[in-house]
Amino acid sequence: MLSKRTIIGLIVGTAIIAIGGYSLLTHIGTITIQEDYTLSVGDSIPYTIPAPAHTQQYMKITGDAFDLKLQSPGEGLQIPNTSYKNELDLDWVHLEDGETKILVQNTGNSEISITGELIRSSDPIWFTFDLMVITSGMVIIGFSMGFTLRKPKGF
Repeated sequence: MLSKRTIIGLIVGTAIIAIGGYSLLTHIGTITIQEDYTLSVGDSIPYTIPAPAHTQQYMKITGDAFDLKLQSPGEGLQIPNTSYKNELDLDWVHLEDGETKILVQNTGNSEISITGELIRSSDPIWFTFDLMVITSGMVIIGFSMGFTLRKPKGF
């Protein structure tokens, strides 16, 4: 017969393993990010987008005046530091695996809005984190099974 603590440990451990497994599956492959950001007057923001080959990227920048510098891997889209006014639509494809680097500087008298859909590679650290969560669930189940074998003094 399983004790009450063992049953609770099994339920909690199984739930933690399920959460870690689901997270592991969602972190495999590419991640789509919906960007919606407002940049104050005089501020700048750098973007680094690591992505596999043949991924479509889109960004729209709207504002009074701004500078933009973009470097895409390989022979992809390259924009030297250039000034823009009102609106800019960027639509490009990563031709090779690598990082696109974007620097947006607000040089106008009002805030600028940055929106877009960016597809990036998953960060490998999340794989390790998900494995740690799954391992934690196994440890909880293991400790709770110890209560079935024998009850320690004081319990």
